[in-house]
Amino acid sequence: MNNSVIACPIPSNESQRLKAVKSYEILDTPPEVDFDTLTRVATQAIGTPAGVIGLMDTNRLWFKSQLGLGVPQLDRQIAFCAHALMKPGEALIVEDLQQDPRFKDNPLVTQAPHLRFYAGAPLIDRDGFALGTIAVVDIQPRKFSPTQVELLRDLSTLVITALENRQRAKLLGQLAMTDHLTGLPNRVQFERTLNSELAHARRKSETFSVYFMDLNDFKIINDTYGHSAGDEVLCEVSRRMGKEIRAEDLLARFGGDEFGILMRQSDDNTSESLADRIVNAVQIPITLSTGKNVSVGISIGMATYTDSVETVASLLELADQALYKAKKYK
Repeated sequence: MNNSVIACPIPSNESQRLKAVKSYEILDTPPEVDFDTLTRVATQAIGTPAGVIGLMDTNRLWFKSQLGLGVPQLDRQIAFCAHALMKPGEALIVEDLQQDPRFKDNPLVTQAPHLRFYAGAPLIDRDGFALGTIAVVDIQPRKFSPTQVELLRDLSTLVITALENRQRAKLLGQLAMTDHLTGLPNRVQFERTLNSELAHARRKSETFSVYFMDLNDFKIINDTYGHSAGDEVLCEVSRRMGKEIRAEDLLARFGGDEFGILMRQSDDNTSESLADRIVNAVQIPITLSTGKNVSVGISIGMATYTDSVETVASLLELADQALYKAKKYK
């Protein structure tokens, strides 16, 4: 590969551009119909055998959608799209790649698939960063009209719209499964994760434990100091419990003063040890923003998965019964 191929241009705002690309959390995700449809429209409307929607990562052009190329990504050094990013406000049209000194020695031109034509429109996000391109290619040189340029640019706008809609839907999904006060997963996410863990445990014959917990004397704090004080207590308790669990475990708030933990690959010793640590951590007095010191306790009910457990509901019922007994004999 000669110097004309190796000298891949890099935008002056590359670090911010990469941050913008990664913010969409789309790299290495499976194909999606919204993007595949736009790629198909581009190739059919322009009449080329191949087209892509590519996002430029650090060292590669990764294809969210591709038609007619048969590869998931390209080395950035040989990607025509790397040149398209350098002028975000313009489409890059190369009617004959063999006649362009930037591309005539490119292995995509000199070797299979022996490309001769390229047209790409940068994907510009709301902040002006070029994330990648929507592009069409051909093995024959061809003319490209101003009308086709506008079509490609319109399609690039639709790709950005699809990216933003995808990002918005993901955020809404996360919000729907997150407790707004503590930032912990909520019960919906807890039970969804639990279903996956149950299926995994059946395949691998591994055990896991579920904890149901609620705070003792929490109502007294709400009644005495107000709900804002109660919110402070819930956030501090959440923080303390979060420090006691392992990275692979899941802590969730179900609502009110009720919490749950999914403890993966547990045994009796690790389960009891975690319960003891949580009790000790929670009962340490909490200093409110008003300067008042308050104390709460916590009751814990635990159930461990065994082969006799058939459903998530039955496992949760066992944990709930254990919590009831713990509170009854507190």
